[in-house]
Amino acid sequence: MTVPLVASQFSLPLVRRGKVREVYEVDRDTLLLVASDRVSAFDVVMREPVAHKGAVLTQLSAFWFQRLASVIPNHFLSADADEIAERVPGLEPLRTALTGRAMLVRRTTPVPFECVVRGYITGSAWAEYRESGTLAGEPLPTGLVESARLDPPIFSPATKAEQGHDENVTFGHLVKTLGSAAAERLRQASLALYEGGRGYAGPRGIIIADTKFEFGTAADGRLLVIDEILTPDSSRFWPADRYQLGKSQPSFDKQPLRDYLAGLKQQGKWNGNAPPPPLPAEVVQATSERYLEAFRLITGQDLEVAR
Repeated sequence: MTVPLVASQFSLPLVRRGKVREVYEVDRDTLLLVASDRVSAFDVVMREPVAHKGAVLTQLSAFWFQRLASVIPNHFLSADADEIAERVPGLEPLRTALTGRAMLVRRTTPVPFECVVRGYITGSAWAEYRESGTLAGEPLPTGLVESARLDPPIFSPATKAEQGHDENVTFGHLVKTLGSAAAERLRQASLALYEGGRGYAGPRGIIIADTKFEFGTAADGRLLVIDEILTPDSSRFWPADRYQLGKSQPSFDKQPLRDYLAGLKQQGKWNGNAPPPPLPAEVVQATSERYLEAFRLITGQDLEVAR
């Protein structure tokens, strides 16, 4: 049985430890991303890891990076543990730990915005629309109901927040900050990636309701997609056969975890802040199964994991 990874510890310079990933410096042009099985909800990292989560995020991202490379170039170099161990000095003894959850990528200068594409109105977008008929302060068509499809999809950038929630901003804010040419490039790239992703996932039983992309500028000036792409952590994946207009949808992500925690909050048993409450084993298992099912449906393959 695979032991969940709470945090990696490699003998490389640690660039950043995020909620899920450790980022290591290989050289001035290359980074190593290692996805742990840590899981967060309501911006709080849980004590219990979710088995296989990091491997799903890594391998699904690798799948999409290779499939959508012709749409927009990306930072992906390799997710093959053998190749990574051979290319990076000192990692050979850690080959097993690398299997499935490590990715070698080009180093970039990140764009300081999340590039969100919404194909359906849900989540924070639905909450704002229900209140004011707008998204990031900009009006949307009248008469929309929860989970309605948006045609065409809406590009909805957001600020990046290391702590707390990202904040939706207007396209005009993006133009003011980055310039019109860069902002338009990000919009077109995001919409093209989303269309490519949902066009592939739809016939395989998954609606990609919305997603966020991150971009970076390479040393040669090219715009690259970075971080993760079209995973259950960066997207809302809905089962197509259970879609019902006018209500919230089940999803292939940490919904069992969020539902459990929301119940505790409603009962006054958790205030939504750290430290997190202990999680029942069945909630952790159900969350793991959601991630694995999303991977199987999209790729048609079983997940590769370390043994």
